[in-house]
Amino acid sequence: MWLVVGLGNPGREYEGTRHNVGFAVVDALARRHRVSFGAKFKGDLGQGSLAGQPTVLLKPQTYMNLSGQSVQPTLAFFKIPLDALVVVHDDLDLELGQIKLKRGGSSGGHNGLKSIDGALGSDYLRIRAGIGHPRSKAPPGAAREGNVVGHVLGAFKGKDAEDAASLVERCADAVEMLLKDGLEKTQMRFHALKPAPR
Repeated sequence: MWLVVGLGNPGREYEGTRHNVGFAVVDALARRHRVSFGAKFKGDLGQGSLAGQPTVLLKPQTYMNLSGQSVQPTLAFFKIPLDALVVVHDDLDLELGQIKLKRGGSSGGHNGLKSIDGALGSDYLRIRAGIGHPRSKAPPGAAREGNVVGHVLGAFKGKDAEDAASLVERCADAVEMLLKDGLEKTQMRFHALKPAPR
């Protein structure tokens, strides 16, 4: 059995924001596989079959920085090993539309990953969904760091919204392939894909 977790913040004010890409991917998987959610373990939880594999889908409702409080008891209840945990999350360091997969590693400053690492350790699978960095949109000569918090908690608009919708579907494809074919084959396919020209 697998546990696929999408990270995000609960509440209507966060719907459609960059930080909630993980929620959007899990919602896309639930639609594809007709999984319905109920409240359990401080999250929205559903069970179904993805790529022929029994799978639990989870959207923690704890707010991002306490995600581990939902993921840890879910993993324990279903007796799912850590190497069958897949976490989908937004990533500032990747261009909008870029997808990378890995096992383990640092949190990269992502508060949701920090919380999960603190509860379980870091040796689990991650799907990094690129949301771009505000510095990439800054005009020449402007501060290179940009407004990170405003960017992450802001909604996708215009062309970015179209690209984000495509990103969500491709991340859902990556989850399905990962469960079926493993990490290496999935990396070979999705790491080679380039984001759409800006």
